[in-house]
Amino acid sequence: QLQACGGGLVQDGGSLRLSCAASVRSFSNYHMAWFRQAPGRERDFVAAITWSATRTYYADSVKGRFTVSRVNAKNTVYLQMNSLKPEDTAVYYCAVLVGNWGTTNPGDFGSWGQGTQVTVSS
Repeated sequence: QLQACGGGLVQDGGSLRLSCAASVRSFSNYHMAWFRQAPGRERDFVAAITWSATRTYYADSVKGRFTVSRVNAKNTVYLQMNSLKPEDTAVYYCAVLVGNWGTTNPGDFGSWGQGTQVTVSS
């Protein structure tokens, strides 16, 4: 089970930090990722991090603004979002990577948790 939280309403240029708590065994064995889904759109990849937190990759749209991290001792993965834009408005989800490292296809991820709404006002 994955539970994302930390969303909210923020102004253009603001920041938020999302958290995703995992109630799964061996959390530290899994690569983790964040996705987002805006109304009427498909679920889009945002960022991923290896089990050891030594490697990450990001969607081009968030590079330089978002940072993914994790604390395995807390079974938690984070998404720090800075310089937020109205187009970042979406429901954000965390998931476990079950496919190959580097993929952005939602079908290669599993254990989708409940999302958290992020709204950026202009």
